[in-house]
Amino acid sequence: MGEWERVFLRGLALPPHRQRVRARPSRSTAFRCVLKSLEGAVLTQGAEYQLCLSLFDATYHHFFGRTWRSGRRATRHALPRPARVAFNETVYFHTSLNHPGIMAVVEVVVMAGKGDGASRHLSCGFGIIPLFSSGSEAMDLATEDRVLKLYHGTPRALLHPRFQDPMEKNKYLTVMEKSHVQYSLKPHQPLETVFHLLPENLLMSGQQSIPGVLPAHGDAGDCLQKPQLVKPVTCYLERLSVRLHPSLEEFEEELLDLLNSDRLLKANAAPDGAGVAVRERRLHVGVHNGLCFVQVPQVAVLVPEAEVARGGCPGEKRPGARDTGQALVLRSRVHLSEMVPHPAFSVCFQLEYVLCSLGRAGKALPSGEATEMCSVRWAVWSPILGAGEEEEEVVLPLRGGPHRGPCQTLVYRTPPGSKSSRQGKHMESGTVQFCVSTDSEEHLVTAAEIPRKDGDESEQPPTLSLSTLASPRKSASPQGPGLSVSQLSAIPRGRSQPLEGGITHLEADLGCPNPKPCAEEQLQALPFTPLQVPVAALGLQAGSSRPLLSRASLARLHTAGFPEILDRNQEQVEISEPPDPGTFSLQLEEADPLQGNEIILQFLAFGRDARDSTEGTWPGTIFLTFQFYRFPPVTTPRLQLVSTERGPAAGLALPAQLLVRLNKDGTLSTGPPGLQLKYMVDPTFLRAGEQRWFLRYLAEHSLQIDVWDGDSLLLVGSAAVRLQPLLRQGREAIRTHHELEVATTEYEPDVTVMGQEALRHGALQPLGVRVALRGRLHLCMANIGHLCEDTPGQLPSPLPSRSRVVPAPDGISSVPAGSWLSLNPAAGRVSQARRLVEVDGELAAVLHSRRAEPRPVPPAVPSEAAAARRRKLRRMALVRQQEEAGGGKTPQGSGWQEQRARHTRDLQIIDAYREHTKGESISRMLSQAITATRTVHAVLGTAEFFEFSLKNPYSIQHTVTIEVDHPELSVIVDPREWRHFKELTKSVTPVEEEMFHLRDDLCPQVYLRPNETVLIPFKYQTFSPDPAVVAPQGPAGLGAGADAAICSLGKIGAGQTKHIQVSFQVSGGKPIALLRVKVEPQPHVVDQTFRFYHPELTFLKKTIRLPPWHTLPGAPVGMPGGEPELFVRCSDPNIICETKNMGPGEPQDIFLKVAGGPSPQIKKFFVAIYTDTWLAAPVQIWQFYLHSLQRLDISCTAGQLTRLSLLLRGTLAPRRVQAFTSHPHELQVDPGGTFLLPANGIQELNVGVRPRRAGSRFIYLNLVDVESHQLLSSWLLCLACRQPLISKAFEISLPAGGGRGCNKRITYTNPYPSPRLYFLCTNRPDLLQFKEDSFEVAGGEVYTIGLRFAPSQEVGEEEILIHINDHEDKNEETFCVKVLYQ
Repeated sequence: MGEWERVFLRGLALPPHRQRVRARPSRSTAFRCVLKSLEGAVLTQGAEYQLCLSLFDATYHHFFGRTWRSGRRATRHALPRPARVAFNETVYFHTSLNHPGIMAVVEVVVMAGKGDGASRHLSCGFGIIPLFSSGSEAMDLATEDRVLKLYHGTPRALLHPRFQDPMEKNKYLTVMEKSHVQYSLKPHQPLETVFHLLPENLLMSGQQSIPGVLPAHGDAGDCLQKPQLVKPVTCYLERLSVRLHPSLEEFEEELLDLLNSDRLLKANAAPDGAGVAVRERRLHVGVHNGLCFVQVPQVAVLVPEAEVARGGCPGEKRPGARDTGQALVLRSRVHLSEMVPHPAFSVCFQLEYVLCSLGRAGKALPSGEATEMCSVRWAVWSPILGAGEEEEEVVLPLRGGPHRGPCQTLVYRTPPGSKSSRQGKHMESGTVQFCVSTDSEEHLVTAAEIPRKDGDESEQPPTLSLSTLASPRKSASPQGPGLSVSQLSAIPRGRSQPLEGGITHLEADLGCPNPKPCAEEQLQALPFTPLQVPVAALGLQAGSSRPLLSRASLARLHTAGFPEILDRNQEQVEISEPPDPGTFSLQLEEADPLQGNEIILQFLAFGRDARDSTEGTWPGTIFLTFQFYRFPPVTTPRLQLVSTERGPAAGLALPAQLLVRLNKDGTLSTGPPGLQLKYMVDPTFLRAGEQRWFLRYLAEHSLQIDVWDGDSLLLVGSAAVRLQPLLRQGREAIRTHHELEVATTEYEPDVTVMGQEALRHGALQPLGVRVALRGRLHLCMANIGHLCEDTPGQLPSPLPSRSRVVPAPDGISSVPAGSWLSLNPAAGRVSQARRLVEVDGELAAVLHSRRAEPRPVPPAVPSEAAAARRRKLRRMALVRQQEEAGGGKTPQGSGWQEQRARHTRDLQIIDAYREHTKGESISRMLSQAITATRTVHAVLGTAEFFEFSLKNPYSIQHTVTIEVDHPELSVIVDPREWRHFKELTKSVTPVEEEMFHLRDDLCPQVYLRPNETVLIPFKYQTFSPDPAVVAPQGPAGLGAGADAAICSLGKIGAGQTKHIQVSFQVSGGKPIALLRVKVEPQPHVVDQTFRFYHPELTFLKKTIRLPPWHTLPGAPVGMPGGEPELFVRCSDPNIICETKNMGPGEPQDIFLKVAGGPSPQIKKFFVAIYTDTWLAAPVQIWQFYLHSLQRLDISCTAGQLTRLSLLLRGTLAPRRVQAFTSHPHELQVDPGGTFLLPANGIQELNVGVRPRRAGSRFIYLNLVDVESHQLLSSWLLCLACRQPLISKAFEISLPAGGGRGCNKRITYTNPYPSPRLYFLCTNRPDLLQFKEDSFEVAGGEVYTIGLRFAPSQEVGEEEILIHINDHEDKNEETFCVKVLYQ
């Protein structure tokens, strides 16, 4: 027996249950279990004990893997301690079956002696070690030892049908008192490096040798604690051929005859003229270490040698070839990069035939049908490294029949007495012949040529013959020869693949049979950090809103004449302090009798912050954009900023400017200042149960407000205010004043790292985000309570049910259909019959169309009192009409006949209409009788979980198919996900394992016994926000639509309600129950807002670095297991959004790839961040804006003017336009004012850029129609600014904290012989002023430049640059002055 076969038989194991194999995940978990000791009062003194460890699936009552047995240990008894047996043995294994039902079973075996001197093994107890928790993660066991309690009996008790999981519920198991096993179990990550050498579910000790792993040193060594791999060697198999005996033609003829006979026998049919043909001949080649395949076997296509000879590829004559044309040859070589110098490493060959069925006409059926595969032969070749020839030819006999092979498949066996039995016994199955070569000059010879030392159990790898090292082992076999087209279409039927993963297809080389090695190898990507520089996640968040103005400024602000806010008693509402976050009660709000809420937002003033360092002008007009609850988005009209005082700044806040509305002609409005908006939120306009959601919105959400420049349409900044102060908490009215910080966020341009810097570890560092505080917005919020005016006869809307179980309709108390009108719902079904014309508008239209006089169509469902009153009025009117017409006499006979004929025609029409709609009406009524309704309040990204009670109404069993007509509603088929949602919702209903069966169309099916009731779990989750929420808010244009948007605010907008139908059908498509899910979207929380500006029609690629997960608002506290894995989902499916876990302790990034549109389009989307695998509820929701602008790259020097021009294209009509820039002190445009842009014309806009600081930055340029205030074009100027050469440096010290400043002088010498004119500029005009901005000096003369340094409020160091430019504004020299403020 060879070494490979000995290791192969030692590693044979039982496979898992077939249901587990179907849904096995790809990732495996490694474990390290240490069995330390056995203690117990039942131990016998002097007896020997042994521990056995096996894997068990409690869900299917199935043992799998291979039982591991420890060594025999004798009992030690030391009074007063109980008897103890020490083992201290370590077991390693890995499994991908991460299910709570997977566990390890420990069995205690005692060695009992027989009368003849032999011994027998007796089981005296067992214990169970769980491997996975309920969330399918590995058990978070402590590092210290654990105690395993033992049960009486043998582990065979687990196979009993009455065995229950968990063990505590099983009454048939008895615990062994005062007996236990001491052990430790924890995940073992170093084992992942040998996953390719160690199969799943195979228990191995660290003392056992694993081929491919370096053995441990000494008797106490452990080779799997920190496994080290043996270096692999690359080898090539060339000129490979397969010969089948007696000949290829006779072998295939006999094979096809037997397969065709087997086909007819299975079909129990007579010969029908059809047959079986060979489509392809494949050879699987892979390296096997005795335990498993090191890599997925390669697949090669073999062709008969006669076809190669007829083809255009001339090959050399094979040495010793007999029966020319009777061999299967491979026209390229096989590249094996995973060979290891170990006797158990072998090359496995498997010959496989692809067969197809032939029709009666002898033509093959289509490739996707009637295709099967059949394994006919296999062989194993065991080489080791040593000294030998340059190339050696190897001939191996092929095997067949019922022998265990490495591929674990059934192999064809030639029946005895057949044609092939005439050959020699060793050649009766055929041979495989090839030549071996290596590219590292290590030679391969067979294992039989080197004698093996019998006493050496720890095999040491032999040394290499030459010093040249083999190439490192690749992660996957490179693609050598490849596959034909038929292999891609052939689908194996009735045969499961023995290995996981894909198959490396070998491409047939139709050129030279001996290609160069470099022609087959692929380029390998070098590992390096992605070039996308991450930015910090500093979005807009709602902060403090307490006023910072002085009392005098607040007094002047509130006496400016703003509209008064009155309560329902017409009394003025006083301003109160905003409450602290969290100090509110939703129960108090729900119990408030004033359920009507009048929300008032008053925008009062806007002031510039003293700390505003943004290099831009202060706007003269502004407008605001925001969205409150589910009301339409608001874009306010332009508001003029009007100063109220002239004086110095008070603290950190400058005097605020009032907001005054503008008339259409641009003049100031004579009304009161400020802008006031009202929102009436009345429960009569809300949906059922929506009042609770509105209160939650006020308690948890923030109002995001964007402030825009009304002239340039550039973003000034954004602010956020919490809506919790709008909760009245039992009061009639509440009013609060807020002073919001308006800030803007600037992101630096991405820096591309090239060359070797991209490969250096840590070359890319996260860039900071610059948040600039622009100003403060004064806002007054109020909530006025009102009584709800209920409609007479209308019951108040009930509160939504908090139960997660939807009961099935019983068919008795269902909603009445048709023309029934309930008189008393509490008394049951009591209804009044009504005429069809009054309840069916279609029938009424048909009847009235046949009459000459038009009559109004009655409403569909009138009230009972109104219907009775109309009938009485019609009868009285008819009687009076007849009395007046006939003078109290009987009408003429002809009139009565016409009326009778008309009534007869109407009755015929009614009868025909009833017969036509009878089936539809009965079907509708029966459907309503089995229909249940569930209302779901959907929030973006949050999963809504509920269960439907499904009952089988029949007395026989049925398989029910569940069909859902909307992809956002799904059935939870995974029990782990079901259990997770039940834990979140605290539901007490049971969970059933393996409850559903998925059809080919992925529709779940459930088996129901007669009159059985089960709970079907559903999950509704949407990542598509409400269209009103997705509407981008930005400077698309300000016209009459702005006023209309404000005036339309009075009633809440209609929500986008969806209806989803779920059908539960038995065989034949008959429904036994219907579920109607009513989805009402609700607004979601926005935790952070990001706004990016990017070139049009390009992809935005951004990496956002997350802060530590425990600092995220909404993150769970005290989560076990360290940092959780984060998951992200985007609201737009066309946006790539993903995150990767880089390991413990490493920061996590979110990668975005967004396609930008044409300028000036704005795209809005949301990203939800989760910490749980099942994406139940997001911990944060981020809002993103992407502004698409026209890009213009500019390379310039700091302090020097760079000129360029832009082409402006006119529209269909002439427009009066003006160009605005975000940095007017650094970017000048010509013309600078308003100019006329001709229709369909082209005009040039001159741009001059003089940046003040070096580096990369963005500057925005807008072209605005000044009459309609519409944005026509927008540019993104990307500056790459260089630092000028410093010619002189100075240093001075100045006092900080105010003062008069300081005057200094410096000299400059004209280096030219002629007079020159020079201009002066600086990068800090706020700290340095010149006495003269320009000067003229003669040739060679010296000029004194006067400087005045302004005082600084802060202590520190500033570097001020002085640029001296020529008459063309080109930089001549630059001086640097370092100022120390002390």
